[in-house]
Amino acid sequence: MHFLPAVTAQPNLRGLPGSNVLQQLVNGAEAWSLAIALLGAFIGAGIWAVASHTHNHHYAARGRMAALISGASALIVGAAPGLINFFERLGTTAR
Repeated sequence: MHFLPAVTAQPNLRGLPGSNVLQQLVNGAEAWSLAIALLGAFIGAGIWAVASHTHNHHYAARGRMAALISGASALIVGAAPGLINFFERLGTTAR
């Protein structure tokens, strides 16, 4: 026997005052994150190229790692909204 009503939640970006400011902050943070990832990829690729040309294997590996990490971070930043929405929809189907 259930005497209490079921608890529900429906996310609404316009539900609280200042929500538009929060959305602008999220959009700005995503843009800055992608710009920093792009800059990291450029710098890492440059270090990788110069170090490989000068036969400095240690710095070449560091540059390659910087370029790959920058690419992976851009992938995560770009995929994050879709992943959050996927898991939110998955969570709403749980009983």
